[in-house]
Amino acid sequence: MLFVGIDVAKSKHDCCIIDSNGIIITDSLRISNTKEGFDTLYTSIISALESTDFSNVKTGLESTGHYSTNITNYLYSKGFHITVLNPLATNAFRKAGTLRKTKTDKCNAKVIATMLFSDESKFYSPSSYQIQELKSLTRHRYQMIGYHSKLRLSITHLIDIIFPELSGLIWKFIKIPVINYCLNYLLLKISNCVISHT
Repeated sequence: MLFVGIDVAKSKHDCCIIDSNGIIITDSLRISNTKEGFDTLYTSIISALESTDFSNVKTGLESTGHYSTNITNYLYSKGFHITVLNPLATNAFRKAGTLRKTKTDKCNAKVIATMLFSDESKFYSPSSYQIQELKSLTRHRYQMIGYHSKLRLSITHLIDIIFPELSGLIWKFIKIPVINYCLNYLLLKISNCVISHT
């Protein structure tokens, strides 16, 4: 059985391959985040295997957002079992194993490979296109809600400076319509500006 730990980064990945006896086969394999780099990792795994049975290979990497998507899908398409680990869990595992505070990409790959010995996390299965789009839209919605709240606070602040007399009793009743009018006016100006520049 082979355990492959991959420390994912934006442009390169560090990989460590350990066999079931704990012998490190490769601990300094650095690949680029390209198909050529993935092919290099694939050939390294194949050369370390005694047979072509990919069920004897357990691959693990930390959940790092979109940086790990390409390598995960590549290895999954080749038939490997992939475990996506929580970065907090790997950090705790690393701290439990050593008193040193060294945290390099090479060390992380080794920690992930070692963690696969005892970890029984469920294997990765790719999410559908619709789920990925829904996640993206949800993130975008939360960003827009935050942006809307900041604009509302800014407009309230400006109205309080320009029209301090509105902060009395009348302001309680007209505050929301005035802010909504200002927001709509700003958004209309922004959209007109964007349309005129395209």
